[in-house]
Amino acid sequence: MRVYLLLMLVAAAVTFLTTPFARWVALKSSAISAVRARDVHSVPTPRLGGLAMLIGIVVAVMLASQMPFLSGVFEDRQAWGIVGGAAIVCALGWADDKWDLDWVTKLAGQVLAAGFMALQGVQLITLPIAGTTIPSSRMSLVVTVLAVVVAMNAVNFVDGLDGLAAGIVAIGGAAFFLYTYGLTQQATPEDYSSLASLMMAVLVGVCVGFLPYNFHPATIFMGDAGSMLIGLVMAGAAITVTGNVTPDVMTGSQALPAFIPLLLPVAVLMLPLLDMGLAVIRRLAAGKSPMAPDRMHLHHRMLALGHSHRRAVVILYVWTAVFAFSAAALVQWDWEIVLIWTTVFVVLALLATLGPLRNRGRFLDDDVALSGQTPKVPAAVGAGTAPAPAVAQSATQSAAENGGVQTTVKTKETVE
Repeated sequence: MRVYLLLMLVAAAVTFLTTPFARWVALKSSAISAVRARDVHSVPTPRLGGLAMLIGIVVAVMLASQMPFLSGVFEDRQAWGIVGGAAIVCALGWADDKWDLDWVTKLAGQVLAAGFMALQGVQLITLPIAGTTIPSSRMSLVVTVLAVVVAMNAVNFVDGLDGLAAGIVAIGGAAFFLYTYGLTQQATPEDYSSLASLMMAVLVGVCVGFLPYNFHPATIFMGDAGSMLIGLVMAGAAITVTGNVTPDVMTGSQALPAFIPLLLPVAVLMLPLLDMGLAVIRRLAAGKSPMAPDRMHLHHRMLALGHSHRRAVVILYVWTAVFAFSAAALVQWDWEIVLIWTTVFVVLALLATLGPLRNRGRFLDDDVALSGQTPKVPAAVGAGTAPAPAVAQSATQSAAENGGVQTTVKTKETVE
């Protein structure tokens, strides 16, 4: 455990120290996020935090490769396959952050990165469902690439609030690390080294190291370079457990633990996957491309409920912790106990989520997905002139009270 904690600390420290460099590179290369209609930030912000995350991963993995304790992990190419795939998607995200690539080009790059990782041995070979084996190497490659691409896009979709994606992956990754470490202890009591534990420890470290710069108000975004990178590393670590461990066929109350290697990655990415699934269905139903942007993601809905930026992020952290740690707890405790406690925490999280709901029915309306703001009415709609917004009225009143001198009132957008 101490070795993994050391690597986690190294990854966090390197990421923290190199993030200012990544911000400088983003400014020099014009990888800056402009303020768009769907964005939450109110000023242009550098978006190349993924570069610092990649540096943190590379340094930590290189250090791990020199440790005798983890020598067995580097006997094949899987660890370097994950690092290489992370480097590819980081470069792809950098290009997208700078030139705003179309979705077809991005998808092709994601497939390339996932394919590279799969060719280095990180593949889904078995599924923990009655020892199911994928029948052919070609199908194994296709299934692996599909799973990795879905994970990358799921994290990318949920990266909409300051600190959201990094925090969700850090929390989910911590639960996954505890699971993989416990699994290794049970499977090989004489050797606790594990590629999945290594990559999850490093992933949690880079997310924690990046959060001080990314939590609201963020001075830098991870950008697509970061969101796709952490999605790929999460998927790669999950595959090394899910795709290569064939649990014994169990019956009765013992059957559930056999599904944990498959259930836990889904639980960790529950919110990103849910957000992505809803977005795809919503856009296809509207006759749009599934990659077309909008303002109805889960984080937009949280803001529309009345939550502040930070509170919305923290509540989504809580939901991630409930899903991820509940799935991991199934390894140690009976499912009945886990179900009871999960129900309790779900109720508490639901109360916290719906607490500030004041304008019932509005939180599903895209046009009022602005926290506490009233939608503007075009002047051409209806007879007469639309009533002036409260801010404008306040400015007019202030000008009148100051002898006709108009006072400029600045407001800060809280929702993209």
